Amino acid sequence: MSIAVIQMVSQDDIAANLASAGRLLEQAAAQGARLAVLPENFAAMGRRDLAAVGRAEARGEGPILPWLKRRARDLRLWIVAGTLPLPPDGQPDGRACACSLLIDDQGECVARYDKLHLFDVDVADNRGRYRESDDYAFGSRVVVAPTPVGNLGLSVCYDLRFPELYTALREAGAELITAPSAFTAVTGAAHWHVLVRARAIETQCYLLAAGQGGRHPGGRETFGHSAIVDPWGRVLAEREQGEAVLLATVDATELAAIRQRMPIASHRRFLASADPRPMVTRQDLD
Repeated sequence: MSIAVIQMVSQDDIAANLASAGRLLEQAAAQGARLAVLPENFAAMGRRDLAAVGRAEARGEGPILPWLKRRARDLRLWIVAGTLPLPPDGQPDGRACACSLLIDDQGECVARYDKLHLFDVDVADNRGRYRESDDYAFGSRVVVAPTPVGNLGLSVCYDLRFPELYTALREAGAELITAPSAFTAVTGAAHWHVLVRARAIETQCYLLAAGQGGRHPGGRETFGHSAIVDPWGRVLAEREQGEAVLLATVDATELAAIRQRMPIASHRRFLASADPRPMVTRQDLD
């Protein structure tokens, strides 16, 4: 079955972002995709009123969630809704999380992942300082959900630097993993390709990395290079910058064969604890 990764250059205008995302989702559906992944902050990039946006969505007063459900239903398309600011379920006035939703082709939200690792980092770019924890609360759960293209694990952007999350996703049954992202141009140039390929190789999963790729409000520049990587680490599709719809086919037989030939899941061993004492070698005793 076909999957799609969508790259955007989102701005701070929600209506304009939804119009762009809708056009790209239509292209994905027209080309036969069963599931499409939108990038991080696809609808509200660079806004300083994220808490208010999230509260409105949680109360059913915002435009984003109804739009997502309608698009999924009209296009008969499963959508991973990048991220949007949403308070915890049942807490409409709670602090927003960077939330990635899985919407099925009937327009129902069937899974929710709140970003575990928040990007509180200093970067040598025009912006210089990023503090996601100023706007978002930390997530706390690993999420894998069944879809028509396979069991789907959810992750977001900075999560890519924490391989233990991806090990947990594989152990929970993931066959594909999404990584909607907005990597900075600086950190992306240094590490993006290494990270997305490594996470695919070590989990033996398809990695669906949907990025932002261009210039945004506040002087921010994102790296782009959205990609679909197969379980052997091969890049099946990639786009450097600008809007794009990338497509690839999930080959369940090949995935199973890779896991059978190299059964790393059954070979994995864990050390109970790390010994802080220095190792004593034979040379030290001589």
